[in-house]
Amino acid sequence: MRKTVYAASALSMLAALTFAAPAQAGGKHDDGGHHSDDALLSVLHGVPGLTVDVWVDGKLALDNFKPGTLAGPLKLDEGRYKIAITASDATSADNPVIGPVKVNLKEGRNYTAVAHLDASGEPTATLFKNDTSASPRGEGKLTVRHVAAAPAVDVLAGDTAVIEDLENPDQEVLTLEAGTVSASVAAAGTTKPLIGPADVPVTKGKNTIVYAWGSLDDDTLGVAVQVVDSAKWGGRDH
Repeated sequence: MRKTVYAASALSMLAALTFAAPAQAGGKHDDGGHHSDDALLSVLHGVPGLTVDVWVDGKLALDNFKPGTLAGPLKLDEGRYKIAITASDATSADNPVIGPVKVNLKEGRNYTAVAHLDASGEPTATLFKNDTSASPRGEGKLTVRHVAAAPAVDVLAGDTAVIEDLENPDQEVLTLEAGTVSASVAAAGTTKPLIGPADVPVTKGKNTIVYAWGSLDDDTLGVAVQVVDSAKWGGRDH
């Protein structure tokens, strides 16, 4: 019998998915804001060519999760959780292809768990804490995360490197004037784009998170985008 999905509604930024709540979470769902005593957890699938199931503490959380898809956030109580990623036809979390990964979530914080390839092309998982601190008036944040099987990269705005030598699985956070940035990703020290150029919006009061995922050697490099709210700026915004 096909495993039962413990139903709870969740928002996927790229596709409609079923996001099931583990027993401890009680199925609570949140719109992505930061005004919460609970932890917010989103999940990004960044392993090309592999449809998977995601299990949280032995309970099915994402069924038939496809590459390039971002799901969540799920509202969870503070505490420790075990995340396992299995083949999509698995009937339990007992034989994961990635993990199990143990994570410790703190109340009021916003996280993204990413299943991805390491620099050598092996499947792995990384938990990122999303920056929700306030930006100066009229500005927003742009976060770039390298989760691809590729060497160190530079992130270019036009022909100028604004982030240099970013390695897997590192990230850089920029605070910029709200607007649109024409960005591309190139091998470190070069300007020939491996990804892009693409217009990336920087939104006032938001953190726009861009993920470079996939494999350079297999020609599967891709980009995923996540947007999270920042704390309100303390002054008047006009």
